[in-house]
Amino acid sequence: MFRHQGKNRTLKHNLQIATILSFVAGIVNVTGFLSFKQLTTNVTGHFALFINDVAYFKFWKGTIYFLYIFSFFLGSFISSFLIEIFRENKKLNIYFLPTLIECFILISIGLISNFVEMNYSNLIVCFLLFAMGLQNSFVTKISNAVVRTTHLTGLFTDLGIDISHIFFPKLHTNREKLKANIKLRIYIILFFFGGGLIGGYFYSKLGLKLNTLIFGALILLISLFYDDLRYRIIKTKRKYNQRKKM
Repeated sequence: MFRHQGKNRTLKHNLQIATILSFVAGIVNVTGFLSFKQLTTNVTGHFALFINDVAYFKFWKGTIYFLYIFSFFLGSFISSFLIEIFRENKKLNIYFLPTLIECFILISIGLISNFVEMNYSNLIVCFLLFAMGLQNSFVTKISNAVVRTTHLTGLFTDLGIDISHIFFPKLHTNREKLKANIKLRIYIILFFFGGGLIGGYFYSKLGLKLNTLIFGALILLISLFYDDLRYRIIKTKRKYNQRKKM
């Protein structure tokens, strides 16, 4: 699901990566909000607050929202930059490094919170937004912009458009693609919601607080290594079958 690109990607691949990453994004979103009362998976609200502060000449106050926006942008840039650097090496999973960086950030914040009082909340929010920028960038590149997992505004818009197209079969004849798009968007929304519920339960009821982020990172790591192991097994089987034919 991480390695297949372009025409090799199927609905199954997109569903697999969409459900995992949207679930993790839901966890990060709720954990960040419960901890710092800030949105940590998208920058739409932060941009509105930034403009509001600038409009009232509160430039210093608006700086923090600018840093939030820039952190998400920087994460997206770094993710894409790393992918392009390693794209020529076909033996390497080019999405491996951005995913590891995201996991490192989530695990580090969770672990550090057990030993240090998190007084610099704005800095932590910036790190979380950076991690979500990383994720949103590499899943966009993997799926050719079909999958986005860190915010739901565009998803609900696209879902509404797709459902409306069902009522006009003569204008939108590719019914299979339309149904596939609807299924994909519903899965992302449901798993984002599910991640939020699980994150909220772990954070509040189980008292894990920021350690909840570690749970999200572990899901990512297990998925990444499982995908890599599965790829190696398939590759080994193909080599074995080729030798057998010879």
